[in-house]
Amino acid sequence: MTGDKSKFLSIFFKQEGHVTYGDNNKGRILGRGSIGNKDILVIHDVLYVEGLKQNLLSINQLCDKGYQVMFKSNTCEICLPNTKEVMLVGKRVINVYLLDISSSCSIRCLLSSKMNLGFGIEELLIFT
Repeated sequence: MTGDKSKFLSIFFKQEGHVTYGDNNKGRILGRGSIGNKDILVIHDVLYVEGLKQNLLSINQLCDKGYQVMFKSNTCEICLPNTKEVMLVGKRVINVYLLDISSSCSIRCLLSSKMNLGFGIEELLIFT
């Protein structure tokens, strides 16, 4: 989820309801699209949510698409579904994993473990 439409490679605008955050505030879903870098990794079905202050990618969504996400004490890796090729490696900084998708793309992902957004406790990637 993101509140910044400039993060999308492509976006389809359609009001699709809302998401409920852990503090019971709600954000309207204004559309969905794809983010990432065409040369490295593209993540589809990312929600565009009105007023969202943080940009979140669900690890569950990556796993549901077949990607393998592996966490170690100081790193995390995102691997392709079929080849198991490592596409992204994150480095742990304090209690956050930092992933640089591409310097040319200037999207960075942070992992915050176990955040409750009102639809179950999930682990999330937060990108800026």
